[in-house]
Amino acid sequence: MKTEARKIFIINCMYFTILLLAAFVLLKYGLPMVAPFVTAFVIAYLLRRPICFASGRLRMNRRVMAILMVLLFYSAAGLLFTLLCVKIFSNGKLLVASLPSVYANYVEPVFTGIFSGIEQSLLRMDPSLLGTLEELEGHFVQSAGQMVSGISMEVMGWLSGFASSLPGMFINLLLMVITTFFIAADYELLTGFCLRQLGERPKEVFMEIQSYVAGTLFVCIRSYALIMTITFVELSIGLTLIGVENSLVIAFLIAVFDVLPVLGTGGIMIPWTVITALMGSHGLALGLLAVYLVITVVRNIIEPKIVGSQIGLHPVVTLVSMFVGVQLLGVLGLFGFPIGLSLLRYLNETGAIRLFKTA
Repeated sequence: MKTEARKIFIINCMYFTILLLAAFVLLKYGLPMVAPFVTAFVIAYLLRRPICFASGRLRMNRRVMAILMVLLFYSAAGLLFTLLCVKIFSNGKLLVASLPSVYANYVEPVFTGIFSGIEQSLLRMDPSLLGTLEELEGHFVQSAGQMVSGISMEVMGWLSGFASSLPGMFINLLLMVITTFFIAADYELLTGFCLRQLGERPKEVFMEIQSYVAGTLFVCIRSYALIMTITFVELSIGLTLIGVENSLVIAFLIAVFDVLPVLGTGGIMIPWTVITALMGSHGLALGLLAVYLVITVVRNIIEPKIVGSQIGLHPVVTLVSMFVGVQLLGVLGLFGFPIGLSLLRYLNETGAIRLFKTA
């Protein structure tokens, strides 16, 4: 009896291991290949209810309304994206081009002052070391200048490479737009055909999964909106206390940037702190560093608790799943792994699958 139970356990472990490996390979390598079509389906799904509502109110053909709604969506998104890109690239180009002058005017004088202080100390202690120090100073300043110029050239090269990849991105975007039109116009027909290929029980499970994932995504968006609000309040108070002008506007922009999992608040606060310190405003730099540390600590504490409580997972499980997800799949894994675990918990509780025992 024990041997049979062990066999069943091993078979189940192998089965779910194969499923997990297949899902990982599919998401890691297969999803980028069909990303335009998956994105088109998601957009069509999000526009489904507005299309039905508008076509019913205006008594217009559903396909015509779908075309108009998709056209309106992409026009608005394209306009906002274009304005944002123009602003980012124009400011980024000016920033990169000004790096050498910033170094010459602000960074180099700081290093020169530091070495001058060391020289004065050596003159009092051991004048024979002064020549060695001057040689080291020259090498250091020259290397730092070359590093800044190299960073500037690398960023400009990255921008040029990005510009050269625009034709491929344009083709993917064109495929996504065209596919969205077709899916939105015949959404019920396409989804109905796919559902008819399933049996009754698989169809019920699929509909449960669809409903739960949609609700969980909404909950995740609400959770991160709450986290962004908390970050905005912390930034507003902190920046106001240390005397930063336009603190509310700056806090809002950093809070929006904080949603990005790779960069986050540090993507703005750390360079800002370093530049402020190099320009000689050491008090403001210490204040910015303190604000950043407080926000980082609070974010790492509240994020697992808020997201985990909203999707029904323990904070430790949420934190581990987010960390593993980022390591394996990047941004997709950050959100996908907690949602996937929450879905497994839900299916286990409803009896659709049996993975683990519950109290």
